[in-house]
Amino acid sequence: MIYNFSAGPAVLPKEVLQQAAAEMLDWHGSGMSVMEMSHRGAEFMSILADAQHNLRELLAVPDNYKILFMQGGAIAQNAIVPMNLAGVKTEQPATLDYVCTGSWSVKSIKEAAKYGRVQVVADARNHPSGKFCSIPVPDSWQLSADAAYLHLCTNETIDGVEYHFVPRVNVPIVADMSSSILSRQINVADYGVIYGGAQKNIGPAGLTIVIVREDLLGHALPCCPSAFNWKTVADNDSMFNTPPTYAIYIAGLVFQWIKRQGGVAALEKINIAKAALLYDYIDGSTLYENRIQKDCRSRMNVPFFLRDESLNAAFLSAAKVLGLLQLKGHSSVGGMRASIYNAMPIEGVQALVNFMHEFQQQHSR
Repeated sequence: MIYNFSAGPAVLPKEVLQQAAAEMLDWHGSGMSVMEMSHRGAEFMSILADAQHNLRELLAVPDNYKILFMQGGAIAQNAIVPMNLAGVKTEQPATLDYVCTGSWSVKSIKEAAKYGRVQVVADARNHPSGKFCSIPVPDSWQLSADAAYLHLCTNETIDGVEYHFVPRVNVPIVADMSSSILSRQINVADYGVIYGGAQKNIGPAGLTIVIVREDLLGHALPCCPSAFNWKTVADNDSMFNTPPTYAIYIAGLVFQWIKRQGGVAALEKINIAKAALLYDYIDGSTLYENRIQKDCRSRMNVPFFLRDESLNAAFLSAAKVLGLLQLKGHSSVGGMRASIYNAMPIEGVQALVNFMHEFQQQHSR
């Protein structure tokens, strides 16, 4: 059995891949592959409508929010967000508040600085360790009085830090949920904008989800390209330009799969159990450690280190032989990382824990 712990593009549900394979050459008797369809034809329009409807249902998206299917990933949205929201305030350049909790926050901040005056209201690197291992207490955040929005990354894929609370502020919250969306229940109304690349819990790379409150549309800076203007995309139902049709199709199949599992609430319970299984083993072991503060550990991305890092290569090699793949940590952090998204069964996490225990016993001194 192969278990893929890649951080993204990540594992997809097996039955989704099987259905896509069965429909590859002929979608529902149309005689066409989804890849070959006109994006404005009746066949694809039905795929798009179903995907939008099911995502809205899964997240209980309020009627006054638009769901946009875009391209470019979260990195592109790092620029698209300020280009669309920096015009909300009349002063130029606009003040843009950011909380820095990991590597993806850093990238977002760097990009946003091209379009407004970025204020880093809290930086997790101020922790005594100097590392991204916690979320600064909200009471310590130095919020601006006139910010257009507050941006945060709800789950830092690289560093393994996740918000388990929603900040209470007086400006719209813009949340990069690339690696946590659909893994846990959220109240969409707590946020002004939610965005994320699809390649973690939704589908293949190439699709970006944006959920935006309607009153935040129509404030784009003059420099914003038409294809990146949320109002233009919304007014054209994500069809202003050719959307990533096959990625939308796969995402739609994943949404259907989530509904069959019992919805987001059911998956959240499983995700809590998976994360607890792995963290509990790491905390009780003598060879491994996780360096993230316990109250903000990620359920989706679990970084860990071998206390004897000279064993790293042997660990990865032995894991690969057993079909436990993509466990090497990000190059900026080192160590190991197990990404345990929705499609990773608890059996995969148990297999990893079993291997880690055996490896520890073999190398105990």
